[in-house]
Parts: sequence; C-alpha cells; structure tokens
Amino acid sequence: METPDLDLKDKTPKIRMLNDIRDVVYDKDWLNSAKDFELYYMYGDLIEDENVKYSITVVPPNTLGNEFIKTKGHAHIGDYQETYTVLEGEAIYLMQKTEDNEVKDVYAVKAKQSQSIIIPEGYGHVTINASNQTLKTGDWRHKDCKSDYSMFEKLQGACYYYVLENGGAKWIKNENYKNIPELRFEEPLESLPENLDFLKQ
Repeated sequence: METPDLDLKDKTPKIRMLNDIRDVVYDKDWLNSAKDFELYYMYGDLIEDENVKYSITVVPPNTLGNEFIKTKGHAHIGDYQETYTVLEGEAIYLMQKTEDNEVKDVYAVKAKQSQSIIIPEGYGHVTINASNQTLKTGDWRHKDCKSDYSMFEKLQGACYYYVLENGGAKWIKNENYKNIPELRFEEPLESLPENLDFLKQ
C-alpha cells in the first residue's frame, strides 16, 4: 500500500499548541515560564474511502525545554491498529501497552523517509522529532478509529521521555507509571502491506 505525499498548500491544518499538551511535557521548570506557541500541524482526513482514512502530520524541529518535540500521544478506542510512514525527516515512534498505570510492554522504532511502522492493537503511542529537520508523516487508520488522550494526560506523558542531556540524548522513565520495562528498539518496515484490512481486527 502506498502512502501518498499530498500537496498541503491549500489545506488548513488543525494546529496543536503548547497549551494543548502542557500536561505531558517533561521539563516543568521550562514550562512554568514558557508562552504558548505552535508545535505541529495536523491535516486530517485528506483521503477517505469505504473503510480507511488518511492524514498527514507536520512536526517542525524544536524542543520543549530539554525534551525533544513530540506529539501529545494517544491510544485508540476499540480494537484498532494504525500505520505511519515518514514522508520527510526522521521519526521515533514510542509505543506502550498498559493496564491502568502498569506498563506491560514498551518499545520504540526509529524511521527515516519512506519507512513505516504499524501501531499494534492496544498500544498507545507518541511521535518524537529528535532531528533538526521538519518531520512529515502520513497515517492510515480505520474510519471508525478514534483517539483517547486521557491516559497520557493523567500520567503526564508516555512512560519514557526523550531528553537532551550533556550534549547528547537520553531516555528517562516517567515515574507516574508502575513497573516500566527497559526500552527496546524494533526495526521499521520498508513498505506497508498491500491490503489495509488489518487496521480493524
């Protein structure tokens, strides 16, 4: 299945502001004095057919204090999967499976242009732009798939934060979760499956 890179110049995005994601930002000292500004841009439902919808998200390079810029993070309501493909730049996709506040599994995938990932059923996820390039991603989801942000808001983000430290980068556990496993990395997909029927199990 191809992921189209559509012309967005005549499209109006939904803009995610800092004030929209304050609950999930790691650097509280920075946040205390940070003024509201635009973080990233969501172009929803650019393609819609009988079963699936396609959207594009654009995340310019930036930091949230000492944390790399990221999306707010969400889980899916119901037994849905979702795909993401990097159209421009580089992404880190952090995926976690939780029960209440306890983390059952967590892993990350680093993906470059034209590489893809599949969000498994039952996993919440966050997209991180840790590069100096604009990140542009395209995602396919089932038409009935809805987002639930409540876990990330309640627990102040995903179970790991990716932050700048001493000129490098480091993963830090979010202690609002219980029993956080060590983070592992999986490989991205070089292409998506031909058929997207798997988006609803």
